[in-house]
Amino acid sequence: MTDCDFLVVGHGIAGATLAYVLRQRGHQVLVYDPGQASSASNVAAGLMNPVAGKRFALTWRGAELLPFAAAFYRELGQRYGQEFFVETPILKLFNSVEEQNAVLARSADNPWEHFVAGFETADPALPGVHGPFGGAWLQHGGHVAVRELLAALAAEGTRDGWLRSEAFDWSRLALDPDGATYAGQVRARHVICCEGAAAVRNPYFSWLPLTPNQGEVLDVECDGLSTTQVLNRGAYVVPMGGARFRVGATYRWPPFADGITAVGREELAARLSVITDLPFAVVGQRAGVRPAVRDRRPLLGPHPTVPSLSFCGGYGSKGVMLAPRLAVLLADWLDGRAEIWPDTSLQRYNALQPIGVS
Repeated sequence: MTDCDFLVVGHGIAGATLAYVLRQRGHQVLVYDPGQASSASNVAAGLMNPVAGKRFALTWRGAELLPFAAAFYRELGQRYGQEFFVETPILKLFNSVEEQNAVLARSADNPWEHFVAGFETADPALPGVHGPFGGAWLQHGGHVAVRELLAALAAEGTRDGWLRSEAFDWSRLALDPDGATYAGQVRARHVICCEGAAAVRNPYFSWLPLTPNQGEVLDVECDGLSTTQVLNRGAYVVPMGGARFRVGATYRWPPFADGITAVGREELAARLSVITDLPFAVVGQRAGVRPAVRDRRPLLGPHPTVPSLSFCGGYGSKGVMLAPRLAVLLADWLDGRAEIWPDTSLQRYNALQPIGVS
């Protein structure tokens, strides 16, 4: 029998950061993950954008989450000898004079704190960039090499034995007041579900208001396009080195196709053509499924009737920015150091749990 403090199911960005934090605190952790290359975390461009959306609003808890995440990924980079987080200016290009005027009018109240560095009221004249209405320069954001980060952690886990590259069978989990036993082979004090969108099929958490949301991204080569910033206008364009860029992302609610689509490719290519007049070649395309929550807030905390079982997920498209701070928050709760934030606690949806179903 293998004994551990915490059994973590899933090694996407939510599960990987949580498992790392728990291990750093000296806990014995065992992680199960099937290693799907098409998982949302492996597909993501890893963009950390402090001001986003049609309302051009400071992202939820951005002043706390973004610098925390940046420091976390830099620490991991030093540990593994790789650069996982690249701090890069983000140029949010305006779509119209009306949008430019609306944002400039709001700027007097500084609703974005220190994250907006300045504005362009005319074309910024960047190589290959079409921006006739100007834009806003965002700072302290950037992008994370999520696939490489997860690969580094997984390699360590395989070597040290705390990661098992196999699917977890929830029907083989036996829960009791003191913990859980899995497949008659593993004994854990606590089990945490970090399965991402797959949690909609989880027998313990399928009642949560998770809706799978599919996103596709393109990898393109575009000689001559400015590489000194991330571009954002209907799509993000993230420099990946040389003349290669990652362009994303689409949003598809169910029902959606399994895997990449021609429609997604055409949509993203059309969005990129609005940003640049330069020719580009699509050299890659990937699709993943995000776990979205109806109120766009993550879900953390214990199952309402099974105290040795918790949930960590629902991060949607902002997983790389949310994951580090929320991993520490959940670890603090598991260690008895803190309470789960009310706006992230899954208790806000306890009424959805079917009566008599655990």
